[in-house]
Formats: sequence, structure tokens, C-alpha cells
Amino acid sequence: MVGRIERVPLRNIWAHEAYDFTTWLEENIDVLSENMDLDLSNPESEQAAGDFSVDLLAEDEESNLVVIENQLNKSDHDHLGKLLTYLTAFEAKIGVWIVAEARPEHVSVVTWLNESAAADFFLFKLEAIKIGDSEPAPLFTLIVGPSEESKVVGEKKKELSERHKIRKRFWASLLEKSKEKTDLHSSISPSHYNWIGTGAGISGLLYNYVVRKHSIKVELYIDRGKDSKEINEHILGQLKENKEQIEQEFGEKLNWEKLEEKRACRISKEYDIGGYRDEEKWSEIHEKAVNSMIKLEGALKEHISNISI
Repeated sequence: MVGRIERVPLRNIWAHEAYDFTTWLEENIDVLSENMDLDLSNPESEQAAGDFSVDLLAEDEESNLVVIENQLNKSDHDHLGKLLTYLTAFEAKIGVWIVAEARPEHVSVVTWLNESAAADFFLFKLEAIKIGDSEPAPLFTLIVGPSEESKVVGEKKKELSERHKIRKRFWASLLEKSKEKTDLHSSISPSHYNWIGTGAGISGLLYNYVVRKHSIKVELYIDRGKDSKEINEHILGQLKENKEQIEQEFGEKLNWEKLEEKRACRISKEYDIGGYRDEEKWSEIHEKAVNSMIKLEGALKEHISNISI
């Protein structure tokens, strides 16, 4: 004979969340330890945190404090807020939230917390089960927990956020410098992308600045949209007929690129004099980039006006 698992309403076993379930968990902390793969010890209930009291406060094998918040119904914002408050109050390293049912938005929040915060977070679904006439038993199912992968994702997100902030400041400074010398990019706002651009007088042609960690580039980017590779290359070809004159006016050799793996083409000049990671050199970088953009527009403007499409 093989028995069948039956679910038992939680309130049939623990009528009161604090007096019954929390007391049971304090006495049986090893059950939770097994599901967390941590050795929890010294559980204490109702420890004061300001005007509130934490359900359970325990320690892991490295003596880090573990805050445990219990909820024998569907997860809500109130209990999430308490968990975060207790973590801060006790400077705990691990937060555990045990619920009867986890709302999707709270699953997302705990996932985000594991990526973003210094503490580790566990979200468990608690059920009570029995087989036949057996005594009911708790079933803890880990919904979200910390992992090396989540920490890596979190670090990548922090790095990306920092990069975006730096680039936005880089563009703000460059655009200020540009406005002193030309109206070309005067209507453009700084962004967090690695490029900013403005129209060159024909749809699909842009004068772009492109910045990397340690380099800056000025370019005419040619992309007329969907299924336009042939016309983009046609435009590049017309301009390239005047390559010698354009480069002479620009004062330097330019890169004339069909970009075989893309539909776009471009005419560009890149300078390895520093980029957004070289803040101490921004003034020099901006000066060079703006002057080069002015020269690029001056060298191309008349030829662009003569393009036939």
C-alpha cells in the first residue's frame, strides 16, 4: 500500500500564529535548519525591536543573527516591512519569512533583495500534511533563497547602475562644452547610454558621440530603418566618392565602415585618449570630441546635402 499525502489547514494545528506556531518553531528549530541547510541555534521569541517584537531571533553556525517572521496566511506588505525593520534593528545577516502562500510580487521582492542587499533572504511556503491516520507534519518549501548566482546578478546590476550614472554625468559635461562652440547638439539631453546623437539633415543620418571606458568616438551613423542595408551602403558610397576631400577638410583619416553584420554604416573617428572611466581627463576628452565633431560636420555637411536617395 502507498499512502496519499493530505493537506491539513494550518489553523487546525496551530490556532494562533504567535502562541502556537512560533512556540512550536522555537522548540523545533532543527526542522527549519534542515530546510535551510544551516545550523540554527539559540532561538528566542518576542525579542523587542523598538515598539515591535520579532517572532524569532536565532543564530547560525557563525553566530550571525537570523530574523524569522511567521505568517500563517498569504504574504502581505506589513510582514515584509516588519522583516526588514527587524533585520535593521538587530543588524542581522539572514532574514527568513515563512508564509502560507506567497504573493508573486513578494517573491519578486525577495529575489531582488537577495541580489541587492547585504543580508540573505529566505522565503518559505509552510504547509501541514499527513498520510492516512498519521500525525500532521510541517512541510517547508523554499520559494526563494540566496545563491551565488543571485549575488553575481546583484553585483552586475550595481555595476550597471554605477556605469549609467557616470555616463550621464559624462554626457552632461560634454554637452555643456558643446553648447559653448556649436548648436549641433544643443537640443539633446544627457542619457545613460553609451552614445548620444542628433540629426544630420536627412532622415536616418545622425551625428553621434560614442563613449567607451577609455575611448571616445565621433561618427556619422547611417541607418534608414528596416530593410535599408542597401540604401545605407548606397549613401555611404556616395559620400565615399568624396573621401579625399572630406578627410582633407576633417584633417585626419576616417573609418568608412559598411558594418557587414548590421544594416547600418558609419563614418567615424575614434580617439584612445580616455573615456567615461577617466574622469580626471574629462575636460581634455570633451574638448577633443567637440572639436572633432565640429570638424566632422563641417567636412560632411555639403556632401550630405547633395545625396540622392
